[in-house]
Amino acid sequence: MGSSPKDVRDRALLLLGWAGAFRRSEIVSLNVGDVVQARQGLVVTLRRSKTDQTGTGRQIGIPYGRTRHCPVNALNDWLALRGDHEGPLFYSVRRCGQMRSSQLPAATVSEIVQRRVAATGLVGGPYSGHSLRAGFITSCALAGIASWRIRNQSGHKSEAMLTRYIRRGELFTENPAAQLL
Repeated sequence: MGSSPKDVRDRALLLLGWAGAFRRSEIVSLNVGDVVQARQGLVVTLRRSKTDQTGTGRQIGIPYGRTRHCPVNALNDWLALRGDHEGPLFYSVRRCGQMRSSQLPAATVSEIVQRRVAATGLVGGPYSGHSLRAGFITSCALAGIASWRIRNQSGHKSEAMLTRYIRRGELFTENPAAQLL
């Protein structure tokens, strides 16, 4: 990714979306005031979600990353361009780099994921905005992170629903054939 406003926005959106295990509708519903800097990273307040239609809300911690793929630093870079005034966290950006102050449509998250995946040359998978959430959950499961901790981040209420998100990456984890071959 480059350093254009669209690149900076996309990087922040992708890293925050992945680290928060957010749905695409949750990412685009965030406002600047929903994100608070903390010593350990960011506290993101999700005011409403698919499973919280009453708007009880919940807070999600986004820690600093140990690599160049830090969601906190990426979001700070985006805020430096966007400005920290109230309004939608992620704006539309025109080709010329001009920012609109309107909220991104949820479908745009899928377009960003698909465009950025295609730019890597990766083929062979149906990638969408949902890939951020599913990818985070799958990565956590492959890393051996306890399911209750994954559910705390993703907001899943049940183990059964969480398990549906874990992708085929575990086909080779502790595969018995690997011990015989």
